[in-house]
Amino acid sequence: MRTLKQVQLGETVVVRKINGEGATMRRIMDMGITKGCQVTIRKVAPLGDPIEVTVRGYELSLRKADADNILIQE
Repeated sequence: MRTLKQVQLGETVVVRKINGEGATMRRIMDMGITKGCQVTIRKVAPLGDPIEVTVRGYELSLRKADADNILIQE
């Protein structure tokens, strides 16, 4: 199963599951990334971290470590 970290620029995917425990999972969910929502990769920083995504109509920057905890639908 792929993670959000592996998604290419411009691709839109659907979140299937959020891995992690406690504060990490809660922080991701508080940003609006929940199971079933659509996420589009908008920009990637020159060194690859962070990535900018569009979720629920707004832009959000995510560290690659956090993006690696978000499983997407194939």
